[in-house]
Amino acid sequence: MSDHGVSQTNNSETEEKKVQVGEKEEDEEEELRKLLVPNVHDLPLTPPSAVDFNFVTYFAPDFIKPGHDQYVYRHANGLCVIGLAPTHVAFKDEGGITAVDFNVGKSDRSNFKVTGKRKKNAQHFESNTALCKVCTNNESYIVRCCVKGSLLEVNDRLIKQPGLLNSSADREGYIAIIMPKPADWMKIKSSLVIKH
Repeated sequence: MSDHGVSQTNNSETEEKKVQVGEKEEDEEEELRKLLVPNVHDLPLTPPSAVDFNFVTYFAPDFIKPGHDQYVYRHANGLCVIGLAPTHVAFKDEGGITAVDFNVGKSDRSNFKVTGKRKKNAQHFESNTALCKVCTNNESYIVRCCVKGSLLEVNDRLIKQPGLLNSSADREGYIAIIMPKPADWMKIKSSLVIKH
């Protein structure tokens, strides 16, 4: 075979390889596009909220007393956001919640501050420890920790804006953030009801 015939064969093989590589790249691009750009028909009508996406929702129904329903949003990092469930008895009172008082127990929960990576000064509470008192026109109700752990933050906005509990108790109207130890979480988890 002449050199010319060999170079033609090599050229056609090279062209064929280029075509195969091009097709492979197109297939890979199509796969990537499918991963990155979802089919519009497969998407939910409304996207999940940040809470639905980042937290697992648990409920503590009738916590200590009947009708004292609370929620616990648990993040993958272990943090628990505590608040009043929509079924809490306080929401049934006419006019809703009118005041929030963090001065319960032996200290005012709104005055303490934790600092640094290790959360110095964090107070350690039992699951039945009082976090605050929410008041309606006729009654007052104690809101409890629900989980044993370190109290990292209370939502002191509720002191000046108690109405946040009436309008968005599941978001801006949360009560507190608590960090339980993994072993303590495992103990309490079985007593909570998970939202499906």
